[in-house]
Amino acid sequence: MHDSALMLTGHWTAIAALTVFAVAYLLVIAEETLHLRKSKPMMVAAGLIWMLVAYAHLQAGEPERAAEVMRHNLLEFAELFLFLLAAMTYINTMEEVGVFQSLRAWLISRGFSLAGVYWMTGLLAFFISPAADNLTTALVMATVVMAIGRTDRKFVVIACINVVVAANAGGAFSPFGDITTLMVWQKGIVRFHEFFYLFAPSLINWLVPAVIMSFAVPRGHPEALQEKPQLQRGAIAVVVLFTGTIALAVSVHSFLRLPPVIGMMTGLGVLKFYGYYLKTRGPLAMRWPTQGPEEARLEVDETVFTAPPVTRSEFDVFKALERAEWDTLMFFYGIMLCVGGLGALGYLSLLSHGLYFDLGPTAANILVGVLSALIDNIPLMFAVLSMNPDMSHGQWLLVTLTTGVGGSLLSIGSAAGVGVMGQARGIYTFAAHLRWSWAIALGYAAGVAAHFLLNAESFHRAAGQL
Repeated sequence: MHDSALMLTGHWTAIAALTVFAVAYLLVIAEETLHLRKSKPMMVAAGLIWMLVAYAHLQAGEPERAAEVMRHNLLEFAELFLFLLAAMTYINTMEEVGVFQSLRAWLISRGFSLAGVYWMTGLLAFFISPAADNLTTALVMATVVMAIGRTDRKFVVIACINVVVAANAGGAFSPFGDITTLMVWQKGIVRFHEFFYLFAPSLINWLVPAVIMSFAVPRGHPEALQEKPQLQRGAIAVVVLFTGTIALAVSVHSFLRLPPVIGMMTGLGVLKFYGYYLKTRGPLAMRWPTQGPEEARLEVDETVFTAPPVTRSEFDVFKALERAEWDTLMFFYGIMLCVGGLGALGYLSLLSHGLYFDLGPTAANILVGVLSALIDNIPLMFAVLSMNPDMSHGQWLLVTLTTGVGGSLLSIGSAAGVGVMGQARGIYTFAAHLRWSWAIALGYAAGVAAHFLLNAESFHRAAGQL
């Protein structure tokens, strides 16, 4: 960090900027109570903070410094924004053509025992989230849990906690599983294959609480439900294209040293071409099966849900693009610009000195993971990347692990937890999750210990060194 920036922390503009950020973040935390989208306060705060940053640098005799630093932050956001936009479009497209619904229907109709559903949904959450992201995976698996558990409140709570922990743990050993891992990969600190060093620690992080909680899973076999949504034409091809797009993003980054977003956007273009091909081939069948000329019916817990009449629809990639999580994307803009602005004022230098110099990297990285349960892990990881502390490669892997899985300690600590709370409203709650936080904390400690044991060699290497 520039020396003059450190001096700006005592300036009135720096104190005002910190106050603006604190107020905006309190509004983000109160999103569910106020029904105010989280992007709104952060976008306003970002603008106000950078106006204060520019004025402070103008007073310090460095009028161009603020614009220079802001452009750097904007470039980092643009790479993340376009990457996520492409990934979200693919995920929405797979949802549109019935991929996730078919997986859900297969699980519901298998007739697993409650214990079997508990382990199957947890296992699938762990292995799907590295590709489909932890939030999407958790929502799909939680739907399965609620459809099968129905009136068994105890089972739904335990299984939802298991799904959230598994999805977060699975996302920690893949660049595509969580926003924080994506940021670390795009920064070039951890290479693609090196994320898999975290596979065993992530697995242990999930298995420890999963085994403990499994003793509380009710016994019995719920009645198998008959639900058979169909894959639309082109669904398998979309999955193949998504896999190829990920491979392309990894390849251009590893071999050509280009930002991975180039591969993702190229793959998105290919998906658009495929959408054009499907549209020229005629309309697609909807995924709901018809049980009569008028309507499709699904019976769950003696309640009959009537689907709309079976119609024909055209495949349109732009509709999937429109359904991207724009509130989330704009929140990322706000949070990255806010943190970058506070960094330009010198706060990140002070924080880096307090954490990584006074506490040491190991304690600091473990603490960052714990804090991610209270504060969103995205600003925490962006702050760590902006501080760029002098750490070994093993320590960078450690903070990647802890920020990925630390959010599982509380239901509000991760996007997966917040999403499932909304889906299982009144059943999977903050208090219900908190009752098992001790078991999740044991998994957190075991995962960290496994990393030190299994990846000891990486602690003797510089960041990015093979």
